[in-house]
Amino acid sequence: MDERIRSGDLELSAHVAVPPAPGMGLGLVLCHGLPNPPRGAAAVGTTYPDLADRIAAESGWVVMAFNFRGTGTSAGDFSARGWLDDIRAAVRVLDERADLRGVWTAGFGHGGTFALVEAADDDLVRGVASFAAPTNLHTWARDPAKLLVHARLMGMIRTEDYPADATSWVRDIEGLDAVQGARRLGGRPLLVVHGNEDPEVPLDEARALADAARAAELRIVNGAGHRLRHDPRAIATLLGWLARQGTEPPIPDELF
Repeated sequence: MDERIRSGDLELSAHVAVPPAPGMGLGLVLCHGLPNPPRGAAAVGTTYPDLADRIAAESGWVVMAFNFRGTGTSAGDFSARGWLDDIRAAVRVLDERADLRGVWTAGFGHGGTFALVEAADDDLVRGVASFAAPTNLHTWARDPAKLLVHARLMGMIRTEDYPADATSWVRDIEGLDAVQGARRLGGRPLLVVHGNEDPEVPLDEARALADAARAAELRIVNGAGHRLRHDPRAIATLLGWLARQGTEPPIPDELF
């Protein structure tokens, strides 16, 4: 079911997959990563509706795949704060469904970074799964002028005079810290999946995320690279983790 959802004053494109029969009453928001050449922001996330359909069919969950602002047919321009707001909006759309009693998030690449940072400040998120997620976006923010040029070339920024305040725009990107996000999850579950041959994100970053959380599972996929979205072993790991959610009570914060 393709639809539009609201994030502030922007409309985002979204695909909501429902199980063929009444399921577990749980919802999952899928977060894609940053766009890459050659097709850039226009094509990022195009395979996620298919993934949402598969997860819904095999898990019994309601699954939303959406495009962040500045990507696909979603309105707006990229900003770190804006992408966090978009996750929060998507979570609330699922949370408002009468047939659901909880929402989780899953992110791939930098989508996992954003999902972790947002979950830290959003009690509606019951748990997070991250796949090949870097701990921060410092590499992106190292050269602000180059970053802005790249974002425009990728099609993530479409407005000529955006951002109005480039310093704040870069500062928000520099402030993303998924390790701190994992630490602030409390007793909520975290799944960290990483390929041991990832050429883009070192395995040590996955270990740092898992070590920071109170209730983390680290799964290393042997021989896998960075594109875990297309690795059947990684998706099987996600499905197995989802099957355990909603049945295992969270770890009480007072135990720590």
